[in-house]
Amino acid sequence: MNKDTEKYIWPGVISHYRSWIKIDAAAEPVTLLEGNTPLIRAANLARALGGEIELYLKYEGLNPSGSFKDRGMTAAITQAVADGAKAVICASTGNTAASAAAYAARAGLQCFVLVPEGKIAAGKMAGALAYGAQVINIQGSFDDGLAMVRRAAQESPIILVNSINPARMEGQKTAAFEICDVLGDAPDWLCLPVGNAGNITAYWMGFSEYYLAGLSRKTPQLLGVQAEGAAPIVRGSMVERPETVATAIRIGNPARWQDAVAALRDSKGHICAVSDAQIMEAYHLVAQSEGIFCEPSSAASLAGLKIQLQRGDLALQGKRIVCVLTGHGLKDPDSATATIAAPVVIAPRMQELWQVIGYKN
Repeated sequence: MNKDTEKYIWPGVISHYRSWIKIDAAAEPVTLLEGNTPLIRAANLARALGGEIELYLKYEGLNPSGSFKDRGMTAAITQAVADGAKAVICASTGNTAASAAAYAARAGLQCFVLVPEGKIAAGKMAGALAYGAQVINIQGSFDDGLAMVRRAAQESPIILVNSINPARMEGQKTAAFEICDVLGDAPDWLCLPVGNAGNITAYWMGFSEYYLAGLSRKTPQLLGVQAEGAAPIVRGSMVERPETVATAIRIGNPARWQDAVAALRDSKGHICAVSDAQIMEAYHLVAQSEGIFCEPSSAASLAGLKIQLQRGDLALQGKRIVCVLTGHGLKDPDSATATIAAPVVIAPRMQELWQVIGYKN
């Protein structure tokens, strides 16, 4: 490969932000060239949401396994290999499972993933299985699974790669760096869904580090959004049986709960809850107004933004706002096919086609 070609090739988040990522400095990155996801201006969606705002979408669904988890997983698996691991383990609502499986396969590690039986979207299960992980269904919640894998990691040499692993935060914070690099500064507000609360913690880490280094003039205010059926931080108490169509944030006892509260406080931010109906409305709206297909959990950030614009309680109008779309729509194809009208069926005759489409000279 010649030097001119090399400068156009994205090397993955560890190599690109190496001096910022606190993992073993000598470790060879385990990478699938994650990161460098597009920050898409969304003027149509801004108008549809009813705001005079400068809106951008950080489309994390274009990471290799289809979600933002790949940013943290490249760092976690890289550190695990440096530590001599032979196997890794995680609990997951789906995206972590697929990402851990992919990066473990890349590194030649055995991977075990615990998922709530019947509560994981088809695209996420397919990924975890395709990458060769040992998928274990548990007759319980994500929170039950997390307790089990934490104990497994404590009592064996298996490395835990959930977001309580500090290397995960080191990788995930790079999304904040990318936003600042593209915009030339931090946005006024960052909106994102909150499940296990690792991502909101990592974004705040990233924005804070860039600000302290003088690479941005400010830090954003954070707007965290939970689903009403899985909103422990909003309620201020654990949810025993979380339920929501947004499977990726169906978590009743977030591992990074206190970190998220600190990030919201320090950013002068806000957290709110949205209904499943509001999530699905936003899910269809972003696809049909901007041509961007995200999973329902991602659309929670848009639903929360819409509610806050309508209420007018937060200083959002006239601001530069970034909404994080955490996962690709193909992660959960059933949500699309179950909530959109079925295709029209016609015979192969032009008369019937003209009747449907309504255009003819």
